[in-house]
Amino acid sequence: MSGNSSVNLYKLKLPEDLRELSYEQCDELCSQIRGLLIDTVSQNGGHLASNLGVVELTMAIHRVFDPPKDKIIWDTSHQSYTHKILTGRLDRFESLRESGGISGFTRPSESKYDAFVCGHASTAVSAALGYASAMRIKGDRRHCAVAIVGDGAATGGMFFEGLNNAGKSNTNTIVILNHNEMSISKNVGGFAKYLSTLRTTETYIKTRDTVNQFLRSTPIVGKPIAKTISVSKNAFKEILLHSTLFEDMGFEYLGPIDGHNLSDIENALRLAKSMKKPVIVHVNTVKGKGYPPAEANSGEFHAVGAFEIATGNPDVTPSDSYSGEFGKVLCELAETNRRICAVTAAMKHATGLAQFSKRYPARFFDVGIAEEHAVTFCAGLASSGMTPVFAVYSTFLQRSYDQLIHDAAICGLHIVLGIDRAGAVGGDGETHQGIFDVPMLTTIPNTTIYSPSCYAELRLCLEKAICEDEGICAVRYPKTAGDKLPKNEKPTVSYTYKKHGSKVLAVTYGRLYRNVNNAYLTLKKLGLSCDILKLVKVFPFTDNVKKIIGSYDKVFVFEESSFEGSVAQRLMEFGNVEPVCVRPFMPQASAAELLDECGLSTEKITDRLREALE
Repeated sequence: MSGNSSVNLYKLKLPEDLRELSYEQCDELCSQIRGLLIDTVSQNGGHLASNLGVVELTMAIHRVFDPPKDKIIWDTSHQSYTHKILTGRLDRFESLRESGGISGFTRPSESKYDAFVCGHASTAVSAALGYASAMRIKGDRRHCAVAIVGDGAATGGMFFEGLNNAGKSNTNTIVILNHNEMSISKNVGGFAKYLSTLRTTETYIKTRDTVNQFLRSTPIVGKPIAKTISVSKNAFKEILLHSTLFEDMGFEYLGPIDGHNLSDIENALRLAKSMKKPVIVHVNTVKGKGYPPAEANSGEFHAVGAFEIATGNPDVTPSDSYSGEFGKVLCELAETNRRICAVTAAMKHATGLAQFSKRYPARFFDVGIAEEHAVTFCAGLASSGMTPVFAVYSTFLQRSYDQLIHDAAICGLHIVLGIDRAGAVGGDGETHQGIFDVPMLTTIPNTTIYSPSCYAELRLCLEKAICEDEGICAVRYPKTAGDKLPKNEKPTVSYTYKKHGSKVLAVTYGRLYRNVNNAYLTLKKLGLSCDILKLVKVFPFTDNVKKIIGSYDKVFVFEESSFEGSVAQRLMEFGNVEPVCVRPFMPQASAAELLDECGLSTEKITDRLREALE
């Protein structure tokens, strides 16, 4: 296909036809892709702003490189929607994030064009270096590994670890640094400021080229001077840029490039590919490009649920959610307790801390996408008499396991973890399910875990964790809105035991209490009865809980946790326990679908208990 004729996304053979398109046709195709992204995400939810910003960049990558021989690795990969559209998944794209459909992240099992499983930030450079090193060992110098890293992910320590090794590797590793000045919340820190400085350094590129061209055309003295400048290029660049960070690490630096100018991007990528060495290609993009509500509110449109296209719906932390309630309670407690500090890893809006950041800016800290640093930073605050509260998704807390042990638990420091998105989270799939925080935390000494089943219990748990407890205290809660307690039941911070004279006990915690209680009511209508133990203080177990477990013929533990290290596994020491847990690495589907699949819906819990009672 050639010329300037109109192009239809659905009539192309992708990605093969991309190289045959004119730039005018490519621009038309980019417009069609943006329309498809907006339409699909408005129905299914997902990551919108980041994907709208990389449409031209993605097209350029697939026009210049030759995947899957060249390995394309999207850091975090929530910006890989256009990549999926251009690599044979257009006909299934409407199933994005749905059960049995297209994943919202890259997944090698889904396509040969997805080189790596990516769901957490700052991993792409390390993975790309691994691929490129394997290519070098095999004698393949034709192909390369390309890591596309957003400037938000570039705030993570692992990104710098990867750069430090890749720069001196003598491999065909290309790092495309996508600079849009946003991660999920606005980027913070010294590196973000450095990249912002580089946005204004097009002058350096033009000045360097002009000077070189002039000197090399000057008779007798021109070429020797140009050679001298080339030898001392770092000093020359230092004058204009005041920094040589990437070159000092061993990379060739290209940029900044307009990330929405397809011709400029392709020229830079072809040059990078031809160098056969580690290269940084710095592109500047606009997050939310092409959709005014997303451009104006790129942080809020990072991840959204379904919304009306005409008006947009940027509210990612509705007041009727555990996240919103958490932020509200924390603000109230901080009003009288001036030691309380709130910490987030680039998730101010999503974790409910936006209001706290406005009311108590001196005690609010966004550390960027750096969960490991966040925990050790909290340990430093705690060592100085402050009470840090780190609000973090369950899946991202996994990254800070060593810091929790080494920097907090060993010293007996008091830090509080607000663990958001605990349990099955649905559409984001296996990289984001919050099912490993309980198994992880139960292995750490001096750690207390709370899991409220309603807003009133969330308040009680936060008050106790912040104001009374010692050591590491975790309060975990799901993405959803809170439930109401059954009539005549009072909220608690310990446990609720409903004894009806049965020999079968159902144990649970958190939002699953609703399903277990509904199962009890269904069984009651059938003339059957089970006893219920709702844990709010999930771990460590009290002596009373241990005695209760040991007094039953059969104990079922229903929980949104992976089995190894779960509450169910740990309770097996005290009685005849049968676990009903979620399976690890659950793909995308709604939370309700996942719970039903794992036997944790009201209907499945009812069936399990009825079999034991009849």
